Amino acid sequence: MPTPSTTASRRGFVLVVLAALCWGTSGFSGSIVARNSDLGPLDIAWHRMAIGAVALLAAWSVTRRRSAPAPALGRGTVVRLVLVGAGLAAYQLAYFAAVATAGVSIATLVALGLAPLLIAVGAALLGHGRPDPATVVALAAALVGLVLLVGVSAGADTGTTVVLGALMAVGSALGYAVVTLAGGGVPAGVPVTLVGFAGGALLLTPVALVEGLRFTTDPVALGVLLYLGVVPSAVAYAMFFTGLRTVPGAVASIVTLLEPLTATALATLLLGEQLAPLAAAGGLLVLAAVAGLYLHRLRRPATAAV
Repeated sequence: MPTPSTTASRRGFVLVVLAALCWGTSGFSGSIVARNSDLGPLDIAWHRMAIGAVALLAAWSVTRRRSAPAPALGRGTVVRLVLVGAGLAAYQLAYFAAVATAGVSIATLVALGLAPLLIAVGAALLGHGRPDPATVVALAAALVGLVLLVGVSAGADTGTTVVLGALMAVGSALGYAVVTLAGGGVPAGVPVTLVGFAGGALLLTPVALVEGLRFTTDPVALGVLLYLGVVPSAVAYAMFFTGLRTVPGAVASIVTLLEPLTATALATLLLGEQLAPLAAAGGLLVLAAVAGLYLHRLRRPATAAV
């Protein structure tokens, strides 16, 4: 019979999977906004975080228990919340800059491929232990699958442009690693997603204003921006941070490689893009790695998340 901790671990794993699937719709949605407006990557990122913050504030105002005591915010929790907000802003800004500089393929490979390694190293340095052999094998398989799935864009620029774009993607991976490691330790009852999105939006605002923040009145673009801010942002990150309470960061980072797989599936089904055999094999490898991790966690006692 499953113990409460095992059940919580399973639930957390499923929440991280659902978050990754939601994130996989972001690129497709962003392309619709770009086609129907003159918004650039920074504009879309700012709208996404601002709308997400408003949606989370509304949800928190409705659902919070007014009779419940406010959770204690120790110094460590405050530091974690600041890191989550800064990490979210850095992740969004650096990733979109990497896409604009070096292309989607290189940005995705570097940012998503490097993040699990940084999280595993960070967890070890913070004293949370090293990943077990099953997690290491799943990580290796998932990274190989990611390379096969995304590939390297044949039309990407070469030379300095690619180097700069890759460095920006490294910054994005660092931001994501900080969000994952810091967010996993925030106590239950603290609205980490709300604070993270509000803080991230505030940090992005000066940059967006300097660059000339643009808005749109196109109904299609507005509708998709609303979706971006609510589903793959507010809802997905709320599920992700909840899942991180019972799922180690290194495991969660591997599961979130379902994001590019979802994006590829959407492009194939809705945009008619052709999926090469190697890309299909890579997608299956990512799925196998995630499924293997889930089965592995079913067979072992729940462990503390990092």
